[in-house]
Amino acid sequence: MTHVLPPLRIGKHIARYPIVQGAMAVRVAGAKLAGAVANAGGVGVIASLGLGLYSPDFDQRKRGSFFTANKLALIDELAKARSISPDGVIGVNILVATKDFPVLAQTAAAEGADLIITGAGLPLNLPEYTADYPDVALVPSVSNVEAAQFICQVWQKRYNRLPDAFIVENCQKVGGHFSQCEQINPPGFSIASVIAQLREYFANQLGVSIPLIVTGGIWDRGDIEAMLAIAADGVQIGTRFITTEECDADRRYKEFHLQACAADIVTVPSPVGKPSRALRNAFAENAIAGASSIERRCIANCLESCLCRDSGKTYCLLQALARAGQGDVENGLIFSGANVRYTERIMSIAELMAELTQPQTAIAL
Repeated sequence: MTHVLPPLRIGKHIARYPIVQGAMAVRVAGAKLAGAVANAGGVGVIASLGLGLYSPDFDQRKRGSFFTANKLALIDELAKARSISPDGVIGVNILVATKDFPVLAQTAAAEGADLIITGAGLPLNLPEYTADYPDVALVPSVSNVEAAQFICQVWQKRYNRLPDAFIVENCQKVGGHFSQCEQINPPGFSIASVIAQLREYFANQLGVSIPLIVTGGIWDRGDIEAMLAIAADGVQIGTRFITTEECDADRRYKEFHLQACAADIVTVPSPVGKPSRALRNAFAENAIAGASSIERRCIANCLESCLCRDSGKTYCLLQALARAGQGDVENGLIFSGANVRYTERIMSIAELMAELTQPQTAIAL
């Protein structure tokens, strides 16, 4: 077992520990959480989805005001996070599937984000949006080898560059939306095999080494060690950071997670057309059943493709996540990783990071 965790280098930025905080929308992972994690030596991440939802700049009656509010809110959150952690590594997570992806990517780069992490799609044009800010590291999230290869090929051809790192999703355990790995991988899928295939591709086809950061099911120091042992460079942890004082969500949301265990995990349909992993509550049960009582009103027109807006199916994702994050834990969607465990209390980021990073003592046999 490793005695001291190694640092994590992503582009020109070095975090003291190989821990990237997960991006939980809407306003679950904001400036307070990201700043605290960065201060403690990890990579703090602001989730951009829905940042402007409760802003006075958002008026549902005005076309496009949501996107203006999002941009202004991101500028504000980045400034707050940087004031908390002047020297830490701070990133922004942006979903490719949102209509304001290009604007948010440009804004994050211009306002001092150290890295941009993408999800919910392939960010084939991302280098174009950040071309004026070469120090900003670009980190796509992928769930299989083919997606990573395609991004590398396109970026090399169009922009003569490669990603600075990849977030590699363990589809068997990751929280929120996930790809059904049995459809895109051969039988016997394992995250170790994905890491090994990517390492071989980088070395033999590209002649480079690109950092790989595993997300999905990372809960404690043992899980971190297990990922490092299969040649991952770091981990991304989401659910565990929810039950902290600095998490930006309502305390009722945190307390709901405190009592959760693996038996509470359910698979919920989503308006993005993918399954999602969440905690069981009244909303999740109604969504699974397709209950007519679920509101199907789009509130912000935020996604490029949305079953709620386009077909009147499922529910408004933004509203469902926002309700939960604001404390309505029965009538909102509560994303969670599959490895959730009962937690005794809400603790500070400093305490949690110490628990995750303190040197381990090898047991003599």
